[in-house]
Amino acid sequence: MSRKAFTALLAAIAALAIVVSSVGAITDGEPDGDGHPHVVLLLMEVGGEPMYRCSGTLLSPTVLLTAGHCVSNYPDEPFSGMRVFTESDVQDGDNSYPYGGNNTIEAVEWHVLPGYETEDPFFMHDVGIVILEAPGVTGLAEYGTLPELDQLDDLPMPAGKRDKAWFTSVGYGQQIIFTDEEQWQMVSERVRMVATPFLKQINVAGITGDYSLWLSNNHATGGTCYGDSGGPNFLGDTTIVAGVTSFGVNETCSGSGGVFRTDRADVLDFIGEYYTP
Repeated sequence: MSRKAFTALLAAIAALAIVVSSVGAITDGEPDGDGHPHVVLLLMEVGGEPMYRCSGTLLSPTVLLTAGHCVSNYPDEPFSGMRVFTESDVQDGDNSYPYGGNNTIEAVEWHVLPGYETEDPFFMHDVGIVILEAPGVTGLAEYGTLPELDQLDDLPMPAGKRDKAWFTSVGYGQQIIFTDEEQWQMVSERVRMVATPFLKQINVAGITGDYSLWLSNNHATGGTCYGDSGGPNFLGDTTIVAGVTSFGVNETCSGSGGVFRTDRADVLDFIGEYYTP
């Protein structure tokens, strides 16, 4: 596949990841419950109407880390507003989804990593920050934390099961269910889910540069799908957000999941403009 064709595929999949009318959760994962209350559902409006959704991580009560393509104001449909839904089960929770109300907080501003251009492959600078008008979730024992500079360069490449680097992926995206006839269908429940994929490759030369991770996405480990965009991929069982869910490589969300690294200097500097640990 040519790079141009590959880029088009990635862009199409990521765009679908946030369409409210058709997206849903972590594939082959489990309900997260109270496991990661600092991970929330982000909904974006265009012209005052609910239009897209993503996932994100609270770094503090009012600062949310997500993907760049979740906050970039596209020229033909600039975002008019955003809000987060804080319940683990938004589907059956106490809220007025997709509108504001109980267990929601409105955003007052949003920013994308400098260099992000909607005309270029979105995954080249795929990090965004959302500032909330009030604390998203109060009284938490912990929030998401950031890695050290270039920390992920030292992750072990998978030579065997014991030396694989494992991650905890969390989000409100799509689940894919396979029937007995091997036909798949999308399940779009707005429930926070968790999976534990492992590292398959650090960076992909000639495609996404030196700021990506490729994680497993299969029935054994689970993975990410439409609507998990912007959600965290924690390093092991820590609170360190190694990267945000960015892209997939096929319509069934299988094989590999693309993660944009947060340990690069320009990314840490960008986040540091809005958040100080």
